[in-house]
Amino acid sequence: MAEESKSGGGNSGLAFIVGALVVVVAVLAFMMFSGGFTQKKSVDVDISASAPKLPDAPKVPEAPKAPG
Repeated sequence: MAEESKSGGGNSGLAFIVGALVVVVAVLAFMMFSGGFTQKKSVDVDISASAPKLPDAPKVPEAPKAPG
């Protein structure tokens, strides 16, 4: 009688594990790129109270009058 050879029958478990790993990596990438792991912080910087008052700029001289 002829011997029957079966190939590829034991790879279904490995395919399931690889598929689960792909899903986990996709979820982690989505969370990282969408800012899911970071805390939302509000930063308000007001330097008008601590900045020194600068002097006014000098006035621009008047343009010379055209001869004529």
